[in-house]
Amino acid sequence: MPNDPAPVPAAPLTPCIGVCRLDERGYCEGCLRTGEEIARWRDMGDAERRHFMRDVLPARRKDS
Repeated sequence: MPNDPAPVPAAPLTPCIGVCRLDERGYCEGCLRTGEEIARWRDMGDAERRHFMRDVLPARRKDS
């Protein structure tokens, strides 16, 4: 239909909560990503981001 609004893109997945300090293990105190993961985040595809959010992050939370 010509009057349908354009679809709104989904917000990119991110675990960032705005607490950005690396701890002694090299993990961000807020999102538990490494500095390298933070730097690569924009270039990661959705599948890699979902893997991190679903599998990596919960495992790191358990170890914290």
